[in-house]
Amino acid sequence: MPASPSTARVINDRLALRLLQREGPLTAGQLKQLTGLSRPTVADLVERLTASGLIEVAGETGEQRRGPNARLYGIVADRAHLAALDVRTEGVSVLVSDLVGRVLAEASVPIGGDTGTGTAVERAVALVEQAAEEAGADPLHTLCIGAPGLIDPASGHLRDSSGLPEWHRRLVDALQERFPDARAHIENETNLAALAEQREGCARDRDTFVLLWLGHGIGAAVVLDGALRRGASGGTGEIGFLPVPGTDGLPSATGCEGGFHSLAGSAAITALAGEHGLTSPTRQRTDEPVAAELVRRAVEAVRPAPADRPPHAPADRLPHAVPADPLPDAFEASDTVDAPDVRDVSDTFDASDGPAGRVAAGRLPDAADRFLDALADRLVLGAASVVAVLDPGCVVLGGEVGRAGGDELALRVARRLRRMAPLPTQVRPSALGGGAVLRGALLTARESAQDELFGSGEREAGDLPGAAQRRMRVAR
Repeated sequence: MPASPSTARVINDRLALRLLQREGPLTAGQLKQLTGLSRPTVADLVERLTASGLIEVAGETGEQRRGPNARLYGIVADRAHLAALDVRTEGVSVLVSDLVGRVLAEASVPIGGDTGTGTAVERAVALVEQAAEEAGADPLHTLCIGAPGLIDPASGHLRDSSGLPEWHRRLVDALQERFPDARAHIENETNLAALAEQREGCARDRDTFVLLWLGHGIGAAVVLDGALRRGASGGTGEIGFLPVPGTDGLPSATGCEGGFHSLAGSAAITALAGEHGLTSPTRQRTDEPVAAELVRRAVEAVRPAPADRPPHAPADRLPHAVPADPLPDAFEASDTVDAPDVRDVSDTFDASDGPAGRVAAGRLPDAADRFLDALADRLVLGAASVVAVLDPGCVVLGGEVGRAGGDELALRVARRLRRMAPLPTQVRPSALGGGAVLRGALLTARESAQDELFGSGEREAGDLPGAAQRRMRVAR
């Protein structure tokens, strides 16, 4: 049955708007070419979208060309403002952007474990207010909050999880009260990281993959056939509870101690480095777990210096911004890496004597090599488990630790995975690291705002089960 004229207009409008989002400003002729629509249809939709305030003339093509055919049309960026939050146990980060995703303001605030619930919530809300004011974004149209823990798929609430501070759950309500007209979404932080890696990071060519989040805590996100899988209760990816060999016990329903978390969490990795005589003399960065810094320094100790690196060896690609270069290398067991040179790395780790048996500076590359091998031995237990069950074809080592380990750690995990699992699986280092959560939250907020403004026909929040009286919606 052919679409009605009104339905056809909605479809054509959304197609044009999506192209303008993806490609940037376009002429009417370029829209005609990309959409395959007739010239009169494109002229009608341009007039319609301009009148509705969704697009505007953003310039002209070429200095010598003038007239209607040269006009460039772009999305009205300040039609809506968005906020993305990364909520962690130790603090909150926020960024505010316009409708096309251009970041206008960023801010963060630490929140210590001894901070009271009310004070923590007030600090976080004040941070969002500050960033919105700096960006000139009043009111906010959409917020997306990334947080650890389980999101109830029916209600959209952050479930009461053991080990997570109470202010996490209170923050969502407080933000909704402060920004009553904003649509708020809450999503598990690891799921948002996977979305960002798929859209703009190392998994851009993958419809199916698993991301192992390696930060202060650990988790996993599962993407199958292009869709993020949350599970019946929203708990897909709680890999910290996975029973594994090498721990002192088994996890329980109320805590993941004794599970994979006890081998691959930040505290466990820091202790593992200490067992190999590696400690960090000074914190170079306070925005990441200590484990990430230790892994990064270990990689620096075993990797050949840039001048000595052969042309085929992976370069260090760990930018904070979304990379514009080709996809990071993925590794399987057939890949090889040259033996590291023994260079002066006396400033890399603390080489003093101590109870952990600190190694002499001249032996640091050997100690770092053993540490990375031992870490890969642990990480492959989690990777092999998800590969055996899901056959994702690709495992991304995400979070701050995954990014710090880069190609070096990914290659070591890939070699071990090939020996343990019969299914061919690539192992890739994260391209976005810890910043993937904020980026994923921004992408989710942008998509939600555009869906509403561009006329997606999605149900209003009041139509969602368990959320009839709220404007809270679970990110899809």
